[in-house]
Parts: sequence; C-alpha cells; structure tokens
Amino acid sequence: MVIDGADVPEGALEPVDQVGVLLLLAAQGDQQAFARLYDMLAPRVFGLILRVLVDRSQSEEVLQEVFLEVWQSAGRFAPNRGQGRSWILTIAHRRAVDRVRSAQASADRDIRVGLRDLDVAHDGVAEQVELKIAGERVAGALATLPEAQREALTLAYYGGYSQSEIAALVGAPLGTIKTRMRDGLSRLRAQMGVTA
Repeated sequence: MVIDGADVPEGALEPVDQVGVLLLLAAQGDQQAFARLYDMLAPRVFGLILRVLVDRSQSEEVLQEVFLEVWQSAGRFAPNRGQGRSWILTIAHRRAVDRVRSAQASADRDIRVGLRDLDVAHDGVAEQVELKIAGERVAGALATLPEAQREALTLAYYGGYSQSEIAALVGAPLGTIKTRMRDGLSRLRAQMGVTA
C-alpha cells in the first residue's frame, strides 16, 4: 500500500493511526511528515513531560530531546506492536523520568562531597522524589498490563484524552474502551497493593 508516497506494508497500520503513518514516513526521511507529527503531538507530549518535571524550562529541553529521538529512531516504530501516539508518549515519559533521576543523582553526589547542605536538599526535592518514585512504580505496573488496557490508560492519563477520544483513536467502541480502562485500573490497584 502506498500512503503519501511511502510504501507501507499491507496490514501494518490501522487506518485510524495517523501518527503511525507519519512515523513511517519520517523513518523514510520525510521532513514534512515529521513537521506534521510535531505539530500534532507537541502540546500533549509537553504536557506529559511538564507533569513529570514540573519545571517549564527543563520540560522544553526534554520536549526537544524527545522529538530528536523520534526523528532519529522512527524506523524502530513497529506498527504491529501498538499505536504511534503511545510509542511517542512512552519515549517522552522515559526521557522525563531519566531527567528526574539524573537531577537526583547529581544532588546526591553534591551532598556526599559536601557541596550541598543536607537540609537544603531535603526542602522540596525529597517530596518531589517520592512522587516520582510512586510514578515509576505505576509505570512499572502499567507495563505488566495487556497492550489494549495499557494503551487506553496511557492515552487517558499521560495523553489527557477522554474515553470517547480514545475510542476514536484506536478504532474501538466506547464501551470497549471503558471496560479496558476499568479492568486495567483494577489490575493496577491489585499490583500496587491498593485495597480501597
């Protein structure tokens, strides 16, 4: 099948995965497709990164790193393993968490060699680190879910999509999306040991 001049294998993409199509085109060096991809997803990707990092200037840096990685590794996107949007949001989340870990490692080194006062380092960093660790536990538990449940929850919580928007994106009925999200949340609670 040929889409926008690109040779896309039959069955490689569902028609609703516009992001996946743009990723395949970008993998072939199509700069216009990459520009469309950036325009389409940059606000959502930035929102996800900002939720993890809180700091706006660091979030802007990570956004650029994410899209550089997307451009350089678009050829590794496998349409048969999930939606393009989820693939990009996963890269963004991983990059944001890496930035948090790097900042924490730097602060820990400074404390060990006496460049930072332990009380000052604890001020806001400890609380943020606890939140990040909890977020990492959730991300780890999320990775154990079946692909359909993980995709629905990722799009909802990291991408900010409503259930009806997710249904349109993945080409599934709204009731199916609601069931996937309910079952996925139930499994997450069990994995995290939440009883309430």
